[in-house]
Amino acid sequence: MSENFGSSGQIQPLSIGNVVSAAVKLYRSHLKTYLNLAAIAHLWILVPVYGWAKYAAISGLISRLAFGELIYQPEGVQTARSHIEPRLWSFLRVAFQVGISILLIYLGLAIVGTMVGGLIGGVLGGILGATIMGLIVTGVLVLLGLTWFYSRWIVAEVPLAVEENINGGESVARSWELTKASVFRIQGIVLVGFIVTMPLVFVLNYIPRLFLIRLEPGTAIYLIVYLISLIGSLIGGVLVMPFWQALKAVLYLDLRSRREGLGLQLREPPSQDFR
Repeated sequence: MSENFGSSGQIQPLSIGNVVSAAVKLYRSHLKTYLNLAAIAHLWILVPVYGWAKYAAISGLISRLAFGELIYQPEGVQTARSHIEPRLWSFLRVAFQVGISILLIYLGLAIVGTMVGGLIGGVLGGILGATIMGLIVTGVLVLLGLTWFYSRWIVAEVPLAVEENINGGESVARSWELTKASVFRIQGIVLVGFIVTMPLVFVLNYIPRLFLIRLEPGTAIYLIVYLISLIGSLIGGVLVMPFWQALKAVLYLDLRSRREGLGLQLREPPSQDFR
């Protein structure tokens, strides 16, 4: 990595561009390793409960590997996995806790947004149209609210992957604590990360689904296009997942070094495990 993330003289938070750029560099430098892990993780999704736990744990594994590179203490995959595997169900807990929280927040924001949008639309209906105005207000409120809360939990699994003597609930709380003074910057990072990955996601995930709209469900051509869409979504997930996990590792290191000083150590890996 060209930037010294472990430098104690670096007192300013990394800019949005630096965080995203560092994640891209990590991704490119360890493309084969990260993609192999991401592919395995997405295959595990097909297995209920245990497979979901494996997916969540492998996500944390990628972040741990990226974090080790950032602090110049790289680990081999097997060494890092020996830390991750005993916490398998804790990673699942983190995923469910954050996922359910985001879902409930989304529902709450949608209800509040609809009410506020309807009220504003009723007042300004003669200017913009009540329906359009209501949709705009609802969409903006939901988007800002979701990104705010997601920014507070964005590194929820990283402490569990990196730190010792911590459980799933404590890892989620750790993310909430670390991000409290940096929410708006993190929202910017999330937005830029979304823009960076959007072309790939659009081509692989959304374009095939657009063709399904014009096809009759149950027909042979519909099933073929649906299968292509499913495969495209899996490929898109495999390609995008390592970028986001690397980005979380960069952001986690930045947040901890700003709030607490670096002072972060992974277990010293055996010499044969260094890449």
